[in-house]
Amino acid sequence: MTRPQPEARSQPQPETRTQSQPQSRPELRPRSRAFDALLAEGASVPTEGWDFSWFEGRATEARPSWGYATLKAGRLGTADGPVLDVQTGGGEVLDFALARAPRRPPLVVATEGWPPNVRKAAALLRPRGATVVAAAEDAPLPFVDGAFALVVSRHPVKPHWSEIARVLRPGGTYFAQHVGPDSAYEVVEYFLGPQPRERRHARHPDRERRAAEAAGLEIVDLRAERLRMEFHDVAAVVHFLRKVIWMVPGFTVEAYRSRLRALHERIEAEGPFVAHSTRHLVEARRPGPAVHTPRR
Repeated sequence: MTRPQPEARSQPQPETRTQSQPQSRPELRPRSRAFDALLAEGASVPTEGWDFSWFEGRATEARPSWGYATLKAGRLGTADGPVLDVQTGGGEVLDFALARAPRRPPLVVATEGWPPNVRKAAALLRPRGATVVAAAEDAPLPFVDGAFALVVSRHPVKPHWSEIARVLRPGGTYFAQHVGPDSAYEVVEYFLGPQPRERRHARHPDRERRAAEAAGLEIVDLRAERLRMEFHDVAAVVHFLRKVIWMVPGFTVEAYRSRLRALHERIEAEGPFVAHSTRHLVEARRPGPAVHTPRR
């Protein structure tokens, strides 16, 4: 999983085997312990925030070519009015962008719905002068109409287009990176079986275009990419499904132990489990003349 530069971490050493070991029951015990240890490790890693550095050496995900966090920094630097970051997670991407913005916006506010992330984001973003507001993902945004010149978001669970349009001022911009259709569905369908087309395509960019336009926004830019993911051990799969909880709703190690064991054996025998994420970059504008705020 790729995010701003991860920390290095030591990796568990692979199990050693010799040619002289008989294929008997005792030889299976180290494999069983290795499997159990991997499950325990994946189940114990904290899931707060959107820092994916734990996955370094355990899983990979290609980055979209456009480099959203860097583009976001540029948009923050040219924002001529207050900025809102919707569903900020632990605030990591906004922190990255603010640190690289050529100029700080006059006001930066972020929303987040999960209490552990609210606390983490508040602590991280306070030194940047940003305020974090607790707001449920499916609730109306707690701001007056036309409050923001720029609304940004990276991987919202669901973009609420009517609310985004409402809080943007005339001429204001929504600039975001969304998760696309069929994202990581090799993982989802490994555990849940084939999924209905309606669920698989719920995040299709064409649908989002129509929803944004129905809310009164104009699409300025919309582009999509499909990206390779690799999971190198079963602990990475466990942590991924605990962190991205909507992939396999209700996932627990206990409920899916047999499938996890089969996946562990598959990775041991064949190498990384390969999936594909999808991402799209979206820029939308609320029609109307831009409102310019005098700079101080």
